[in-house]
Amino acid sequence: MAAAAGAGDEERDMKQLQSEMREPGSPPGRSAGDRVNRRLKYLSLAVLVVQNASLILSIRYARTLPGDRFFSTTAVVMAEVLKGITCLLLMLAQKRGNVKELAVYLYDAVIIQYMDTLKLAVPSLIYTLQNNLQYVAISNLPAATFQVTYQLKILTTALFSVLLLRKSLSHLQWGSLVILFIGVAIVQSEQSGGKESVAASDQNYIVGLIAVGVSCLSSGFAGVYFERILKGSSGSVWLRNIQLGIFGTALGLLAMWQQDGAAVAERGFFYGYTPLVWCVIFNQAFGGLLVAVVVKYADNILKGFATSLSIVVSTAASVHLFGFHVDLPFALGAGLVIGAVYLYSLPRTPDPPLSNTSQTPPHKEPFLPKIVSKQKGHGGHPGGDNQTGNKRHKKKR
Repeated sequence: MAAAAGAGDEERDMKQLQSEMREPGSPPGRSAGDRVNRRLKYLSLAVLVVQNASLILSIRYARTLPGDRFFSTTAVVMAEVLKGITCLLLMLAQKRGNVKELAVYLYDAVIIQYMDTLKLAVPSLIYTLQNNLQYVAISNLPAATFQVTYQLKILTTALFSVLLLRKSLSHLQWGSLVILFIGVAIVQSEQSGGKESVAASDQNYIVGLIAVGVSCLSSGFAGVYFERILKGSSGSVWLRNIQLGIFGTALGLLAMWQQDGAAVAERGFFYGYTPLVWCVIFNQAFGGLLVAVVVKYADNILKGFATSLSIVVSTAASVHLFGFHVDLPFALGAGLVIGAVYLYSLPRTPDPPLSNTSQTPPHKEPFLPKIVSKQKGHGGHPGGDNQTGNKRHKKKR
């Protein structure tokens, strides 16, 4: 309720700002407020591109540097902790610094309504698995190859949306999904793990490919499941991220103990942490929250264009940072993926109104069931309508 009221106030303020900032003699569509919105869209585009490309490149660079390698499981846990703390601070700001009010609200939303909280255990488990698999995939695949292949999450998200949310896709969107799959298949056709000059001997291309495939599946299902939960409840996005963070931290610690427990106990939780590793963690923790805020000023076309542009940026950066070799199959496949992402994000053409399709020509009698026809004709007599007209004519006399 408060979020909806705040959104309404912001919309009224924006309209007032547009009316006040409109230049004299300029038409309403070319007001100064429109220029502000245009600048915000361009800023959103830049933020989305930087976030999408920098996360993949920084993880790849941190995992291929010589020296002590940090434990990816601890990085996942730290990202969840930082994300939860950030959401708590944002909610505290919404409560105007009233710690007691925030504590009462969280106790009611998390503890009292525990069944609502438990619903987020499933997507939290999947997100934790996805984050760990992301490190495995990027550690074994070139950054550009991972960036292209990871766009299969669009395909899995669309399929789960159709199955779970009963959404319908346009013919253009189905066609773009086919193009997307073909483009990824072309990129993976060579299955060459040595396309980077910095490729290490312990990297396994097949392991990376399986990891990115499972990550795409988990990303699609978790995203659709989380969307279904958000639509069926009144909780804010920040509250949902706190609930996700509770389960994510617990499950991340469990995965860390299962995979790297002995090594973490021997070397320490922050073993191998460098300023670059901290940048990766902060990017992973705040990137999603930042995108959630930025998307307010962006539309689907802008998000699709940002994703496509981030693939180009990742590929260009991989050439300079990792000695990545761009050959013809990769260029062709990446081009198909970029085009498919853009086509999928285009707005759907509105369906023709039902009134136009249901109208019948005036000279034709519309189809009616037999019972309705009998009622209209007063028992089915051929002259029923004429008799009624005669009676009305006599009454007028």
